[in-house]
Amino acid sequence: MAATYVAVLNGLVGSSFLCGGNSSNRVLLGIPTVARPAVGRRRPVVVAAAAKPKKSWIPGVRGGGNFIDPEWLDGSLPGDYGFDPLGLGKDPAFLKWYREAELIHGRWAMTAVIGIFVGQAWSGVPWFEAGADPGAIAPFSFGSLLGTQLLLMGWVESKRWVDFFNPQSQSVEWATPWSKTAENFANATGDQGYPGGKFFDPLCLGGTIKDGVYVPDYEKLERLKLAEIKHARIAMLAMLVFYFEAGQGKTPLGALGL
Repeated sequence: MAATYVAVLNGLVGSSFLCGGNSSNRVLLGIPTVARPAVGRRRPVVVAAAAKPKKSWIPGVRGGGNFIDPEWLDGSLPGDYGFDPLGLGKDPAFLKWYREAELIHGRWAMTAVIGIFVGQAWSGVPWFEAGADPGAIAPFSFGSLLGTQLLLMGWVESKRWVDFFNPQSQSVEWATPWSKTAENFANATGDQGYPGGKFFDPLCLGGTIKDGVYVPDYEKLERLKLAEIKHARIAMLAMLVFYFEAGQGKTPLGALGL
């Protein structure tokens, strides 16, 4: 206790606020003087800024094991909020494949949502009854349509599968016979799933054209990637809602009172 008392008084009396830093006041108060090591000129101490906490897919929760913040999701993917409760992305190769699948499903969903709204607003026929409408033009039977779709989509998906494991292997003239040059279908950004170029980015939203050559702007591209994946996820959720509404005989426009 005595040692603690002396230490506290040393700290208080040693302050310039109480005694101006004069050591003679210590003698008057009967406080033993403790020798302090000589201190040279102070140097500025640089403290590294703390890393920003990673955003979580559960509001109000910033961490908490692999369920909230899995270690295999490092935030490098656009829209990564740590959502992988089933651990599907532990394998880096499969994680890349799942992101590719998410992008494609999201792009189809965005197209479908627009088509459902525009189609019903134009014709007045609900999207889930469009094929059964007596006035619909159906030059092909269902079997012919299904077979043609399986053939064409199978060909495209097989090419995408091969190109995924061997990037740009499908950008050759024999694989795109309708194109005079394979450069139109080449990956201008070098990033899987974001080909860019004059054919896939005609409005130059993610790049510019200089001397007839497409030059990607990666800063713009990163912002567009995040915006696209957010819209894609909303569209997929919207399609899920449309399916439940269709099961009850309701339409999206009807649910909005239009």
